[in-house]
Amino acid sequence: MAVKDLSVLLSVILIVAMLIIPFPHWLLSILIIINMALALMVLLMAMSMKEALEFSIFPSLVLLMTLFRIGLNVSTMRAILSEGDAGKVVETFGSFVTGGNVIVGLVVFIILVIVQFIVITKGTERVSEVAARFTLDAMPGKQMSIDADLNAGMISEQDARNRREKIGREADFYGAMDGASKFVKGDAIASIIITLINLIVGIIIGVTQLGLPIGEAATHFSMLTIGDGLVSQIPALLMSTATGLVVTRSASEGNIGSDITGQLFSYPKMLYIAGATILFLGVFTPIGLLLTLPIAGLLIAGGYFISKTPAPDKEQLQEIEEEVQTDEMKSPESVINLLNVDPIEFEFGYGLIPLADGNQGGDLLDRIVMIRRQLAIELGIIIPVVRIRDNIQLQPNEYRLKIKGNVMAKGELLLDHYLAMSPGVEEDSIEGIDTIEPSFGLPAKWINEDTKEQAEIYGYTVVDPPSVVSTHLTEVIKNNAHELIGRQETKQLIDHLQSSYPILVEEVTPTPLTTGDIQKVLAKLLRENISIKNLPVIFESLADTVRSTTDTDLLTEYVRQALARQITDQFHDEGESLKVITLSGKVEKIIADGIQQTEQGRFLSVDPTQTQTILESLANQIEQSSMLNHTPVVLCSPAVRLYVRQLTERYFPQVPILSYNEIEANAEVQSVGVVNL
Repeated sequence: MAVKDLSVLLSVILIVAMLIIPFPHWLLSILIIINMALALMVLLMAMSMKEALEFSIFPSLVLLMTLFRIGLNVSTMRAILSEGDAGKVVETFGSFVTGGNVIVGLVVFIILVIVQFIVITKGTERVSEVAARFTLDAMPGKQMSIDADLNAGMISEQDARNRREKIGREADFYGAMDGASKFVKGDAIASIIITLINLIVGIIIGVTQLGLPIGEAATHFSMLTIGDGLVSQIPALLMSTATGLVVTRSASEGNIGSDITGQLFSYPKMLYIAGATILFLGVFTPIGLLLTLPIAGLLIAGGYFISKTPAPDKEQLQEIEEEVQTDEMKSPESVINLLNVDPIEFEFGYGLIPLADGNQGGDLLDRIVMIRRQLAIELGIIIPVVRIRDNIQLQPNEYRLKIKGNVMAKGELLLDHYLAMSPGVEEDSIEGIDTIEPSFGLPAKWINEDTKEQAEIYGYTVVDPPSVVSTHLTEVIKNNAHELIGRQETKQLIDHLQSSYPILVEEVTPTPLTTGDIQKVLAKLLRENISIKNLPVIFESLADTVRSTTDTDLLTEYVRQALARQITDQFHDEGESLKVITLSGKVEKIIADGIQQTEQGRFLSVDPTQTQTILESLANQIEQSSMLNHTPVVLCSPAVRLYVRQLTERYFPQVPILSYNEIEANAEVQSVGVVNL
């Protein structure tokens, strides 16, 4: 154990010992001086710190110091009442303050107690209570601010984590300070009670046991009581002042010394006015110039010298800052930072800046926070931070979305218009700018505010520009979620699962499946819009089937079958039958015969003519299903499902391909078309 830790433990033991064991007078005197020194150190530390968390141990220190003072009070009280003496320090304070006059000493002590109890302690208790309440109330707003800065790319993940930890520590600190202020108040009350006991009981003991005259007993024990009260109240007063300083540091960025000199003397004209007022008192009142003239002269001279001190030139400060940035750009580390590629980037032209500017009413940052939460719930993955930046190379109203540095989507917005999507029945009376809805490619029009109400009456779906871009972002990220889950993200999901299912995770990884193998399975599921939120079921399936194969394609098929209930609910509306397009036996046989096994794995090899015929037949069935307002779903046997997906993925990427084993047994299935040759 370190010496520092041992010293604190011994100090606590010493406090307990003082409450039980009588200490010699010389040791009590040493401990009283140590108590004063510690209280002074705490006060100086409170004045020097820049923010409250620099002294985060303060609430616990207040408790220990309070116990230390109470222990000293009990020890000195025992010494006064039993021996009529409590050491040199107590006697000196009592005789020095009273100056031979007990009544004066008692008045001084009472005033000190009143200041301590009513002014400082009561005010500190109130400030602590209010600071704790407002700190807790402000936590949600601070958290949202951190999320907004993180989404805007102003801070990194580590910075956001540090700021969240700081907010939590501030809440804990001010909550603890609210309780610590109660210790200070209780200490003041205890000191008053102990002082009264010393005075009253001391006089009784002096008269009855020591045989002193009542006057001499009153004088002697009053002096000792006053001395004992002072040696406890002075450190208590310092601690109360320090407590008040600590809880009032939230509105300041520097230490109290620099703040007072920087703010109090920041207006030289005020010093002139104060000096003139003091001089006025000396001239027109009996106080006289002898007392007021030196002080007025100091104030006026101070104001003169402060006004002559040149203020920092803003342009000069800006030049220094630019030089520092230039030096940083010349450093080799700055080149390395340029190699970083953000997982998701959202760039926009200068005309769309109001979307992201909160001062102009833009709520894009808040919307992106909600998008990340929504996709985490739907897909089961943590979407990386969306880096938002303006790009002068784009058109003013243009935006684009990049995933891992590649442009995945583009769009154009008119901020002073609304996007109206047709209900299927064209209305010539609706005037607007023809466009294409970016998320789903539907024909639409940009309309102005005056036309909005009329478009809603005719059944148009009318949305504002922020909703347009939010929907587009959501769909693009959802369709490319498989590119956002790498080994690092997979490891985070595994670690999260392991906290609840340690045995399940140990059975699957790191052997027989590596993190990369699991990442491939999860990516294949996301590629077909299958949520991976139900990780326990996915890992149960992997644990059951990994003994027979480690092929990630086959493992994915087994996992899909384990997720049959989830997949059925995803494509099946409750109360309706599942409308599917099936493959004829001949088509399935052609695909099964075309599966080739190589050293690199299995792949599909079908005659190009037959492939063309199958795709044309599927396209016709999909078109007919869409005309009947049915969401097209292709259903086939489990043996060929993977290869049907490979065959159709390039041409019909949004059409789900399901196998019979992925449909719940109690689900009603209705065939609305058959793919033939």
